[in-house]
Parts: sequence; structure tokens; C-alpha cells
Amino acid sequence: MRLLNLLAVAAALLGADVLAEVAKLPLPKSCSGVPNMRYQYTINSAWTVMKIAGSLKQVRTIIWDTEGNMLVQQNTRGISVHTFGADGCINSTNMLISGGGLNHGLDLTPEGKTLYASSETTLYSWAYDPLTRKVSNQKTVVKGMSTGVHSSRTVKVVPGQPNLVLLQVGSNSNLDMAAQQPSTGRACIKVFDVNKVPSGGYNYNTQGEMFGYGLRNEIGFVPDPNGVFWGVENSGDDFTRTENGQRRDIHTNNPAEKLNNLGDPRTVRNAWYGYPTCFSVWDPSSFTNGLKTGQHFVIAPNTSYNDATCNGKAIAPRLTFQAHSAPIWNTFDDEAKNMYVTFHGSWNRQPPTGFKVVQVPFTRLADGSYDPVAPADSRTGYTDIFSATNPGSCTANGLTMSNCFRLTASSWDPAGRGLFVGSDNSAEGEIYILSPKS
Repeated sequence: MRLLNLLAVAAALLGADVLAEVAKLPLPKSCSGVPNMRYQYTINSAWTVMKIAGSLKQVRTIIWDTEGNMLVQQNTRGISVHTFGADGCINSTNMLISGGGLNHGLDLTPEGKTLYASSETTLYSWAYDPLTRKVSNQKTVVKGMSTGVHSSRTVKVVPGQPNLVLLQVGSNSNLDMAAQQPSTGRACIKVFDVNKVPSGGYNYNTQGEMFGYGLRNEIGFVPDPNGVFWGVENSGDDFTRTENGQRRDIHTNNPAEKLNNLGDPRTVRNAWYGYPTCFSVWDPSSFTNGLKTGQHFVIAPNTSYNDATCNGKAIAPRLTFQAHSAPIWNTFDDEAKNMYVTFHGSWNRQPPTGFKVVQVPFTRLADGSYDPVAPADSRTGYTDIFSATNPGSCTANGLTMSNCFRLTASSWDPAGRGLFVGSDNSAEGEIYILSPKS
């Protein structure tokens, strides 16, 4: 049982669900030809950081193939593949797939032979050879995804049943009221059986099965060793709350960003998480009715639909994060003792917040399930390990322009060097290695 659990952990953690042996590599102190860290940073005293790659374009997702090669989704540029030398540094870089509107989603099947990647409207698959690092036989798997303000389309292969893939679409506006209907195909994650793809591909809105909806923009989601997915959700901006006839600005510290237990996609269907009517509290002082951090609220409560309605119907987040942090990716470490979440950083808060990687301690419960250590109403359930030196001075004009890094991808290295983290700042796409000193 111990061996099986470790294999399950490996499948969950490698991003590409890779189980093959990968040779261990040293953690280099520097690599020739890699530019210096572009932005000022603070690193937790228990960790080290180094820049392993630069001069990329808007790094969004990092996965690994069965040979230990790193595949990187670079927004609008395509997918690059990087090999490593015995010194632990990158020794070759090639474009695996160029252009095509590919912007975020990227995953491999467990045996490493089928690659998935997405544009804003379409999910594609290719046959992939990790030895030659080449693709062939491009196919359309899903088409017809709605365009809108949120263009990322995360794709994940389901561990233990790799014929199932999860595909995410966010809302098409800040408050997308139509998205409360699952038929819109927005603010949701759907499940598709790739063994039954119709000619020309599935239509996202009318086909597939609904895994979860009411998820405003669930960009990052990852399985724990049991195959239960945990997602990070970007919540709304510019909120006011009408209460007792008075309208108050609450947007600086509410609504909270979310960590959701999404369940096992082999069994869960049609779970509802609240959007666009129910939102989560971060700062209870903005409310007058005794709500706690993590509980749901509505923007304008009335006698027929109020906070109690939401807390009785919508699935609550398991943990919450500071409003406007913009969590964009998450991953577990070995044995799922911690989850690591990258915060892209806020544009809708003064002073800004985010621009960091945080560590969320997890534990394995008596029934074998995994759960955060902190209670659901905690505001201290995570620790900063890597951040902009002064997040309050960071700008976030548009999605990627900033005077600080904008953290995106996070993926544990199968060669043992640490946590690889990407930045999609439009000035320079970078990849860092965060390594625990222990």
C-alpha cells in the first residue's frame, strides 16, 4: 500500500502525470547565458531561489515528459521544450509547437504519449514522442468555448482514468449573471471522454459532462494523491454591498479568493460553488451580520435571497486568500504535505497585493483524505515563501504588464531540484527554481 500511495503521489505532482524514472540533477547556483533576476524579490529563509530560464514570452504552464524534459506553454508564442545537462542547467531549447493561439492549457497523459494544449476556443491533442521531442497527428478534441474577459483554458488529465480530461472556462465578465445557467458553458469545469470524441471534436457548451460550475475563474486545479482535485479561484472586482438600504464599497478586502475542494471527477457531477450570486468573505469587518471569513454573502441581500440562502446551497471554499491576490496555479509537494499557490497579483486593489508564492500546509486525515491544516475561517492558513519585495508598489496594467514579476506556473521538478515557477510579465518571461534548504 505504501508503494501504491507513493506512485499516486508522483502521478499527482508531476503535472504531466509522469511515473517514469528521471535521473536526479544537481541544483545549480547559476547557469551561463541566463539573465539576472529581472525584479527585486524576497525569499523565505528556509528556501533558496535561482533563475533557470529567461527571455521567454509570458510563461503560463510548466509540465514534464517521461524523459525529464520541461515543456513550457508560452502565451501566443506556443509550446517550447527544454532539455537539461548534467550540471542541472538547460542545454537545449526548441519550439515544439509554434503559434496557433495556444495560451495556457497544457498536459500529458500518464505514459507521456498524448499531449493536450488549448487556445481560448479550442482544445487540441497531438501524439508526442519524448525521445525525439516531436509531435504529430494534431486533432481537435473540444471546440466552441466562449470568448470573453477570461481567456485561459486549463486542461488536466484525470489520474487513474486518463480517458477523461477536465477543461475549464471562466466567466465572460466581472459579474456574468448568465453563467448561473450551466448551459452557457462559462464559469465552469467540464469532463470529456477522449475515447468518444465525435468527428470534428466536442462542442464545449452542449456536450461533455458538468464537473463543477459557479466557478468564476478556476484557473489552477490539481489532484491530490487520492485523485481529488483542488482548485484556486479568482473572484470578483469593484464590489459594493447593499445592506439595510445602505450601499458600501467593500472591494478592497472582499470578496476572498478561494481554495475549493472540487472532488473526484470520476464520481462528482454538477457541483455548484456559488458564482455569480454567492461570494466569500475575506474581511468580516466589512459586514454587519456576523459573517466569518470563508462564509458566503450576496451583494444585495433581500428576503428571498440572502447570505443564509448562499450558505445553505453553494459549496463553501475550504480556505480563502486575500482578495485580489489572483491565484493562478497550484501544486502539491511530495506526499502532499503542502500545496504551493502562485499569486499573479492584483490590479483592482490599492495597495496591490499578491505577486508571490505561498505554502499551504496539508494533512492526511484518519479516513485517508487530504485537507488543509488551517480551519476554514482562517486568514493565516498559508505562508509566503517567495514574493515581490514591496507588493504594494507593484503595478498590474492589463494582464501581464507590471514593474514586478507576475507569477504563474508552478510544477515540482522530477529531477529533484525544487519547485519551478514561471512569470508571464510581458517584459520578460522567466522561470525560477525555489528549493527548500532542508
